[in-house]
Amino acid sequence: MLNALVTVAAEEGDQNLLLPAAYDIIWSAVCFVIIALVIILIALPRLNKVLDARSAAIEGNIEKADEAQRQAEAALVEYTQQLADARREAGEIREGARADGKKIVDEARSTAVAEADRIAASAQTQIEAERQSAMVSLRQDVGSIALDLAGNVIGETMNEDAKARAVVDRFLADLEASEKAAK
Repeated sequence: MLNALVTVAAEEGDQNLLLPAAYDIIWSAVCFVIIALVIILIALPRLNKVLDARSAAIEGNIEKADEAQRQAEAALVEYTQQLADARREAGEIREGARADGKKIVDEARSTAVAEADRIAASAQTQIEAERQSAMVSLRQDVGSIALDLAGNVIGETMNEDAKARAVVDRFLADLEASEKAAK
């Protein structure tokens, strides 16, 4: 095959093997211009439109992402503030509850002390009344026993008269006075 090409080339001896024929250059230039016009007039505008739409979408998404980021940061700041407020409020409530608890305990303690004092005073009054009652009863019993004993000693019955009663009362008063002095 190489021989055939060399033979054809030798027959056309006046043409350069590196340069194509003029009609090939013209037809190639016409095809090139048509393809270039189709690309420039039809393909490039569509490609630019698609690229512009894509860049606009990307920019819109970037703006939306930035806005979402700003909203998230604002929400985080608000959440942090609310959390701090809630913690502060919980601390105040806790302190108030402690103060109320202490106040209730103090009130209960003072009420208990007052009730204990009242009961002690009532018991003291009752004890004093019973002591006085016992003293009166004891004076009468001791007085009558003393008169009976005195009557038995002297052999006569002693009547409970005012003089005998005064002697018994004076004796008991002297006994109480000596008892208080001993304490």
